[in-house]
Amino acid sequence: MSNADRVTDTWHSPRLDREVQVVRWGHAGTPVIFFPTAAGDAEEVERFLMLDALAPLVDAGRLRFYSVDSVPGQVWLTEDNTMPNAMKVQHAFDAFIVEELVPAIRTDCGDPDVEIIVTGASIGAYNALASICRHPDLFSHAICLSGTFELSKFLQGDMDESWHRASPLHFIPDLAEDDPGLAQLRQRFVLLAHGTGRWESPEESWSVAACLGGRGIPNRVDEWGEEWDHDWPVWREMLPQFLDEILQT
Repeated sequence: MSNADRVTDTWHSPRLDREVQVVRWGHAGTPVIFFPTAAGDAEEVERFLMLDALAPLVDAGRLRFYSVDSVPGQVWLTEDNTMPNAMKVQHAFDAFIVEELVPAIRTDCGDPDVEIIVTGASIGAYNALASICRHPDLFSHAICLSGTFELSKFLQGDMDESWHRASPLHFIPDLAEDDPGLAQLRQRFVLLAHGTGRWESPEESWSVAACLGGRGIPNRVDEWGEEWDHDWPVWREMLPQFLDEILQT
């Protein structure tokens, strides 16, 4: 992959009140946002060789790959994981994605209406799922790798209304049948993939699938075998395969 295809940008987000880094690889194609694991930064995906695995798709001009700092995870794991603060940051991150990152990507692509694929691994899979469920007008597909979707176990304090609004497992069942967001979600697609090896929690993917399927939202669970752990080697195999599949549709 040519170094000319890699662009790094950092700006102060007024919504998050901190510097946020975004890295883009690629010169053309469908935009894809990657959410890192846990407290990962925008360059985590490169350090763990995902860009090597995606090089054929990127070099062919089939996708532009954007990665962004995992700000909520960084705050939860290193600063303050109490429920009120955690949810304040999570909702601010959602606003950053919608009001800062998406417009920047559309400008970069030269298309003010381009739809975006979201993906991520572990906690990043939760951010991908939350993004498409909260904003189906912006995102066309979500690819959730080894997802950790019930994040209240990482936070201190009781689940409150703010958490409910951030958690697809909790707000999707409550959407009114005539909610326009639900109608849009039924035109989208969520792919949930996991291995069955060490550190994996397959039940989390199946819980999301049941939640989405119960509301008529298209989804698929792709379960890999016991030799596939909750780790980067499996995600490097999964993501190029799934993106190639989606980009052909």
